[in-house]
Amino acid sequence: MADEGVRPTHPMRRVFLALSLSLSLCPSAPAAAPTMAQTDTAPASRPSHYVAPGALDLKALLPAPPAPDSPETRAEIAELLGLQAVRTPAQAGRCRQIEGEDLFLFGSEVLGGWFNAANLPLTAKFFTEVREDFGPLNRAAKAVWPRRRPPFADARVTPCVEFADTGAYPSGHAVQSALWAGLLGAIYPEQTAGFQARADETRRYKLLSGVHYASDLHAGRIVGEAIAREFLKSPDVRRIIGKLRAEAAPHLQK
Repeated sequence: MADEGVRPTHPMRRVFLALSLSLSLCPSAPAAAPTMAQTDTAPASRPSHYVAPGALDLKALLPAPPAPDSPETRAEIAELLGLQAVRTPAQAGRCRQIEGEDLFLFGSEVLGGWFNAANLPLTAKFFTEVREDFGPLNRAAKAVWPRRRPPFADARVTPCVEFADTGAYPSGHAVQSALWAGLLGAIYPEQTAGFQARADETRRYKLLSGVHYASDLHAGRIVGEAIAREFLKSPDVRRIIGKLRAEAAPHLQK
């Protein structure tokens, strides 16, 4: 969500085959509100709605990333260069779309076009509050193990999306997509596997875009899933989930 038939050579074959299962020409998308990952550098200016920044022991949760001069980092750079060598224009376009994805792009690719803010105002409001809690949590996670992005380690890495010299570990998009998958899976449990697959796709395209190491994305999944669990502990969130399910019921029945 096609790779135009390019067959990568060893050792990148297995990684790229996984990517090719979901690559597609870029679908058009409406203009989106700022995503959680795009707003994670804004200062905290309000109390938390559901999950406080200190709710997780992030240092215990996150292993240290590979050292800059380690064999592991060199292998991750080689992986990025291999993917970059076979990245197509269509795939680069999808990378840019994923870079700017919002909740409704993410969810509609699993549920269908009815999943939009106009149809689901309560859902839009809840996930705005989720985004406001996400920012401090994401900044706190990135502060645990500061790491620069791959292009600053090796000039041969040329991303196909815009990027800044901000923390790479964990990936904010990976945190965001895992959190969305966890919460949407609680609202629409029959589509849990679809949301998890869509979060996998976000991570694959962030790797293909060249702005994250694979370990950044793995760490982001760990953090995002942990944050989702914290949200789901809240009685308020569990109550809201019932309302959001009811809001979506007429569309689900169709």
